[in-house]
Amino acid sequence: MTEYKLRELLEIKNGKDYKHLSEGEIPVYGSGGLMTYVDESLYQGESILLPRKGSLSNIQYVNEQFWTVDTIYYSVIDTSKTEPYYLYRYLTLLDLKHLNSGTGVPSMTFGAYYDIPIKLPNLNIQKQIAKVLSDLDAKIEVNNKINQELESMAKTLYDYWFVQFDFPDENGKPYKSSGGKMVYNEELKREIPEGWEVGIIENLLAKEQLGGKTLSSEYLDSGNIPIIDQSIKFICGYTNDESKRIKAKVPRIVFGDHTRILKLINFDFARGADGTQILLSKEERVPQHFFYHSLLKIDLSNYGYARHFKFLKDTKTIIPYLDVVENYEEKAKTWFEMIWTNLKQNQKLSELRDWLLPMLMNGQVSVKEAS
Repeated sequence: MTEYKLRELLEIKNGKDYKHLSEGEIPVYGSGGLMTYVDESLYQGESILLPRKGSLSNIQYVNEQFWTVDTIYYSVIDTSKTEPYYLYRYLTLLDLKHLNSGTGVPSMTFGAYYDIPIKLPNLNIQKQIAKVLSDLDAKIEVNNKINQELESMAKTLYDYWFVQFDFPDENGKPYKSSGGKMVYNEELKREIPEGWEVGIIENLLAKEQLGGKTLSSEYLDSGNIPIIDQSIKFICGYTNDESKRIKAKVPRIVFGDHTRILKLINFDFARGADGTQILLSKEERVPQHFFYHSLLKIDLSNYGYARHFKFLKDTKTIIPYLDVVENYEEKAKTWFEMIWTNLKQNQKLSELRDWLLPMLMNGQVSVKEAS
């Protein structure tokens, strides 16, 4: 083992404001994680993101083009001395709270990070250990991509059936393209299939009232109940607090009061962070999977925090024939059940990785034994 100071292994750089950038495909990270996507990058390549303010435990690793805001530092790593992913995992094992320099919001300085002592094996061993751990991460990422495709399939089918109105007619042919009768609807200012209705979302909505405090997800990372909040991250933690369990007799829609982010949850969960609304449909012809994708079609980008939930409730939406929406619901339910299966597998893989991590680092388990 060779001992270094962190300053010998990487150079820390400040994040910047992204508000002048346009929407794009390059991720923006803050101390809480992924925030949004923009059209320019601040840096490209392997980097360890070190929180400057907020959650000091949320050290992140990236290997792509990215942007960071001023609540988190990014780093340029000396790859002649350390394997970046190994160093990232090493840092996640450290308790850095004692280095906090903030009097209110937790804060870290360049100097506090630079003075951290780091003990490293030779570079070859670092790379071997990093490969074992990153292979597990790669399996998790495959599941994440499958989940993105499954949700995309549900969205595409919704658009095809309920935006283009090419749901299967009684002969199994696309309704509108095959000459299905359309009628002009004055409320929506467009044609819709004959016999379909229009409703106001507020009249379809059964907002679930939950007592007690919500959970802070900052340090909760174990348990069998997923914690769902209004962040872009789908599951933000886990808990074993049974008093917080919300049973999924029917899927729930979680809506972020501040973020406008919508999630469909088809499993038991706990509600994280204040500001997460839990929504249910009270109309048989607007079941949850259909309702979720109907809400996703609403543009809330021009509405501030004080108004966007009201605007969502005031918006009009179509109410299809029951048989059409039940057909959609059956397909979408299958896809979202597959998503939950992949999420459960990811939790097991994460637990295995986190169990192996300290033992590989301190030599209790060899790379050969872990492979």
